[in-house]
Amino acid sequence: MTTDGGTPDATTHESGYDSELRRLDVVFRSACDVHVRDRVLDIGCGTGRTTRAAAHAASDGGALGVDVSSSAIERARALSEGIDNVAFACADAQTHPFAPGSVDLAISRFGTMFFDDAATAFTNVAQALRPPGRLVMMVWQAAERNEWQTAIRRALGGETPSAAFSLGDPGQTSQVLEAAGFVDIGFADVDEPVYYGPDEETALAWIRSFVSTDELLERLGPDGAEAAMGRLRTTVAEHLRDDGVWFGSRAWIVTARRG
Repeated sequence: MTTDGGTPDATTHESGYDSELRRLDVVFRSACDVHVRDRVLDIGCGTGRTTRAAAHAASDGGALGVDVSSSAIERARALSEGIDNVAFACADAQTHPFAPGSVDLAISRFGTMFFDDAATAFTNVAQALRPPGRLVMMVWQAAERNEWQTAIRRALGGETPSAAFSLGDPGQTSQVLEAAGFVDIGFADVDEPVYYGPDEETALAWIRSFVSTDELLERLGPDGAEAAMGRLRTTVAEHLRDDGVWFGSRAWIVTARRG
């Protein structure tokens, strides 16, 4: 998945999405604090970059990455050949029958906001954790705090989708996690920009790869789409720095443990 819930082709995911989150990924890995014997569950793993990093840290344990995208899982397996302590499953963490108490650490980098039923999903994840197993996830803060969302949506003339920001309210998210059996819930602010490419054309191509972008442009019709792309090009140019195209973003690192 991308920042706004769009879905670029799995073959571009590794270089595009992971590159986009390069600054946030450093914060996420540090927060996960994977221990050498941990059994790690990576929720919404995409093509498996975060799963492989967890497996490397858990050298005497292992990591399982799950994602609902079969193409992403296929790519993850191909990229992970030769790594003995990593595995992937095309599965929905909301309903997958994980063995109770089989996980020491559940992690997710922007993969938990899209659950159809968050209460059911986190209850399922909690039962997979052995007490006092840890949950560490990175989620977007409110849409208005994310420049990549507001600036691009303004240029394209579309409304802000709610799913990507479903866990942005700490109070509501805490209630969901507490009901699922988690305790010691914490939120740490992450203020790091997202990277859209080294130049304007790369950034525009990346934004155009989002399914949500196509949907918006189709609704506008040919003339409206052309005007929207002109506005988008201007927006991208305004965010070009010497080291590439960057948009401001705000996220939470959410931590908890199973009670």
